[in-house]
Amino acid sequence: MKLRHHTVHSQHRHFGWDRALPPALTVAPGDTIEVDVVDGGGGQITPDSTAADIAALDYSRLLPLFGPIAIDGAKPGDALKITILGLKSAGWGWSGVIPGFGLLEDEFREPQLAIWRFDPSGKVPALFGKHARVPLKPFPGTIGLAPNEPGPVTALPPRRVGGNLDTRDIAEGAVLRLPVEVAGGLLSIGDTHAAQGDGELAGSAIEAPMSVALKVELERDARIPAPWIETAGPVTRHLDGAGYHIASGIADDLMEAARAAVRSMIELLGRRHGLAPVEAYMLCSVCADLRISQLVNKPTWGVSLYFPRIVFE
Repeated sequence: MKLRHHTVHSQHRHFGWDRALPPALTVAPGDTIEVDVVDGGGGQITPDSTAADIAALDYSRLLPLFGPIAIDGAKPGDALKITILGLKSAGWGWSGVIPGFGLLEDEFREPQLAIWRFDPSGKVPALFGKHARVPLKPFPGTIGLAPNEPGPVTALPPRRVGGNLDTRDIAEGAVLRLPVEVAGGLLSIGDTHAAQGDGELAGSAIEAPMSVALKVELERDARIPAPWIETAGPVTRHLDGAGYHIASGIADDLMEAARAAVRSMIELLGRRHGLAPVEAYMLCSVCADLRISQLVNKPTWGVSLYFPRIVFE
């Protein structure tokens, strides 16, 4: 059978996962697909926007999904093998502080917005202010299948069948496997990011419209329990060339330990590089990595925030 290439245009937009939603197209296993994705803000932020547009966001239009795409013959118990072939951006994106959202939502209450402009190839770091340069690593923040439950269900949390995974290593060359729960799988994609730190701690990455090219194959009776990812190579090489600043958070609550590590890094970046606290918070969200350092020495947990020094070199 001859394999084909397909395109899903941005008008094939839906909100939330729904097993009853008719597919935008049906493809054969092994076909390639290009999906045009509007950013996670649903197109409400433009290169000319201001913080007032963050305050005026219509939350019902956030996290649009594009698809769904049915895979011919896919049935519950199978897995879709999705290879990310490439991502192409429009050369701009945004980061923000959205009131009521983010790890330190109670401390950063005012809407903020940063507009990024960068080389669409993604090979040149993006400027943040006058001094910081963030290496880019484009990826789809949301990629998943329809769950076998009545819908629509919100696209905000990750699920067993994928969804808003916000895992930056689902980048070009990566292979993602997702368990199929409904006939056809019903694959949708959204929330493309030009760069993100592990944890997306302020609630936004560099949110950027993109086209995503992928290949979808079918693995029969795979019965995987949750998303599985294989990377094409090292995952931090775009950031680790100059080492890291590492802030520690220690607490008897894991989330409080994470919050403490972020506060410490915000203070450090302000002292060393003259960033305002909210600037440091947004910058950490797009390039710093939250890591659990230890969970075994109960009742106290340790979390570290790794900030790549290359951003200021």
